[in-house]
Amino acid sequence: MTSMSIVNVTDNITTSTSPANSLGILNRSATVPNTTIGVAPRYIPALSEEEAAGRARLLKALADSTRLRILSLLSRYEGEVCVFEIVESFTLEQPTISHHLRVLRDAGVVDCRKKGLWAYYYVRREALKRAQDLINELAL
Repeated sequence: MTSMSIVNVTDNITTSTSPANSLGILNRSATVPNTTIGVAPRYIPALSEEEAAGRARLLKALADSTRLRILSLLSRYEGEVCVFEIVESFTLEQPTISHHLRVLRDAGVVDCRKKGLWAYYYVRREALKRAQDLINELAL
């Protein structure tokens, strides 16, 4: 669902009697929040700042080649993949893989289950569906 903002515009009309305006010409200015030119915006974004930040986090998580490769690995092996096996599949060090997994978890794209000392990761398909829907919305 999209939300729309309504902007209230108030006109302040004053008569200037300064020497530069000796003819008494009316000065008209509009007071609108978040604008610098004093005119109400013609177009208003459909997304709030908060909605846009959440969607950007999701797309940023997907916009990295290592994270895409991790997702590809997890998708290929439908079940849960142990973090040790993920690290073993890359030439990167364990802290780097853990960082990428954390970014993917924070974006809600993957999740994990702890079993003993190991964490087993899996893809959250509904998050990938959200990303697909977001891209389709933008393509309209």
